[in-house]
Amino acid sequence: MGKSKTTKFKRPQFNAVGLPVKAVKEVDEEEEDHGEDCSPAAELLEKLQSPNADTREFACASISRVVQQSQTIPGFLQRHAVRRLGPLLLDNSLAVRETAAGALRNLSACGNQEVCEDMVKEDIMTPVTALLTECCAGFDSTVVTMKEQKNAVEDVANEAVNLLWNLCENSSQALSVFNKSGLLDLVAQCLERHPRNVELAVSAAHCLHTVTEDNPELLCSMNAGVFGALEGVLLSSQPGMAATLLRTLAAGTLWNMKANLPAARQAQTVNAVVATLSQCLDLDAGGLILELRASEEASHRSASPATETEEPLAARDPAEEEMIDEEEPLKEKSKAGKATKADSDFSDLLPGKKELREATALLTAQQTSLEIIVNMCCSDDPSDDEWEEDSSSDESDMGPDGLCDGVSSLMSPLCLSAEVQGALINHSIPEKVLKKTEFPRQEAVDVCQRSPSWTGIAKRMQRVQSRALTCLHSILSTMDVESLGGAAGLQGAAQHLSMLVFGAAEIPKDKEFLEAVISAMRSLLQMIASNNIPQCMAPQQLMSLCEAASHCDVVSVRVNAVAILGITGSTLAKDKGKAETLQMIGNALLEVATRDPDLVVNGEALDALFDVFADGEEAEIAAKNIKLLPALKTLQPVFKAKIRKEGRGKYSSQQLCVLDNIKVNLRRFIGYLEKVVKK
Repeated sequence: MGKSKTTKFKRPQFNAVGLPVKAVKEVDEEEEDHGEDCSPAAELLEKLQSPNADTREFACASISRVVQQSQTIPGFLQRHAVRRLGPLLLDNSLAVRETAAGALRNLSACGNQEVCEDMVKEDIMTPVTALLTECCAGFDSTVVTMKEQKNAVEDVANEAVNLLWNLCENSSQALSVFNKSGLLDLVAQCLERHPRNVELAVSAAHCLHTVTEDNPELLCSMNAGVFGALEGVLLSSQPGMAATLLRTLAAGTLWNMKANLPAARQAQTVNAVVATLSQCLDLDAGGLILELRASEEASHRSASPATETEEPLAARDPAEEEMIDEEEPLKEKSKAGKATKADSDFSDLLPGKKELREATALLTAQQTSLEIIVNMCCSDDPSDDEWEEDSSSDESDMGPDGLCDGVSSLMSPLCLSAEVQGALINHSIPEKVLKKTEFPRQEAVDVCQRSPSWTGIAKRMQRVQSRALTCLHSILSTMDVESLGGAAGLQGAAQHLSMLVFGAAEIPKDKEFLEAVISAMRSLLQMIASNNIPQCMAPQQLMSLCEAASHCDVVSVRVNAVAILGITGSTLAKDKGKAETLQMIGNALLEVATRDPDLVVNGEALDALFDVFADGEEAEIAAKNIKLLPALKTLQPVFKAKIRKEGRGKYSSQQLCVLDNIKVNLRRFIGYLEKVVKK
């Protein structure tokens, strides 16, 4: 049994809802009945041509609201909304520029990846680049009479940067334009506005964090000005959760750029990045959220009804976009592996909800910090694949570890550079990550669930816990025993995970939690077994975990569950008097190998059986009692036929290589058992 693969996190995408672009070509039946001119899209797009600036602004703001219902997007695209809105980015009125950018931003955020690609084909990048160029040139020339008054040009730039971020996240062509059009320096200028406009700086940091990931073409053009802007943010001491998020994103961007840093500065920069992540993880999210919620309630009590007004929403804050993205119940995954969602309710995103925005920024920062640490742990692994934002079955893509020469790299322990491992240990990252794997503070969850606009915060707290568990898995896969506190440290971690899973009356059934915790548990038990360290989880508990996992439709959960049984059984096979327990484990693995609908899970179960019953007197007794040999002989032709029938169309070449190797190992293992019987 090899170590399971550490998967790299990708930036969260904004293809939250939306329809395929091909749907744009299909005329809606209702529009056919009532005529094209009767549709809201046609009417609003017509108003964009008005000579009156207020009318144009109203139309842009209305489009911004309407496209939040994804079913309306094809109607707008069919009528070339992008070409009509694009020129308004350079309108003589700043208010029109801002609302036009907001409408395009929401179109890119509420549509899917194909919608963003379609926007780029409509040449939206040209006016966006021109707009940002003008904004950056006008930052300091704009007159702001009062200290607290907002800079109108910065507001326009904020919308433009968010639009650019969405497009570059979802369109390779947009990213190519970004690389060649000097946009890097413009976004860096927006980042440098952080002392007076942290909202704009956070948007710029999100954009930079996205465009610098796996983008060697851009990284080659990095200059001292961009490095300086990022380091300036990292060294800033602005208070507030938005500033914390800003520093975290700057740290992540510097990590993405590490290979292009001067060699003499790499160790110093890595240490500064890890220090920033450490400070973010130090924050007590539960306590701070209770304070923020109490502050909001106090503000509501003191506010008179006459002053409580609601402004129209033109566009969304990036951190809040992610909150929406994660609040909505996931539908079934699409063929591309992405999750599609129901239309979002934006009622909780009206301007003025300062405390809610601060809570969102805090949890976004902590989630991002954990994702960056995961990427640190797997950045040198050549087999990394894309992280799916809906936490899809990463490990199902690899199948049982270490059985095929063609994928032997999967068995190689991942390793960190000395600088990175030293920084993680010096800043107590493993301990802080373990702390974040605890269940969210119940009082904070209860307070959030009592307010409709805060329910997303409760779900976000749970997401941070799941990310921490995934992060723990990565740390366990890359560090040695001594770096993790020795045997005592690993046993303590095992007790902690045991309490998370087995502490309640029944095992939690949340898919994301189950996937993350079982992955961490597999890595931990593998490390404990490899180093002959006693572990605290009883086989009966692990059997119940396997039973719970068998009902989960996430393949990696089932794969890791049978792997855990294999690790446990192979350890017990070395001890006297464990035949009965081995029988129980063997029967469970046979059940999975025979009945699970997924070949990868079948293969992992067979691999686990090979490990458990490979050697030892207790294993021989148990194998005889459960009639393992005849069971495997019966299974063998079925397994071969299943590979032949389902393999080519359903599984990757890497998976098929592993499955073919298991098929060979099964034949050899049957031969071994036949010799044991004849003894």
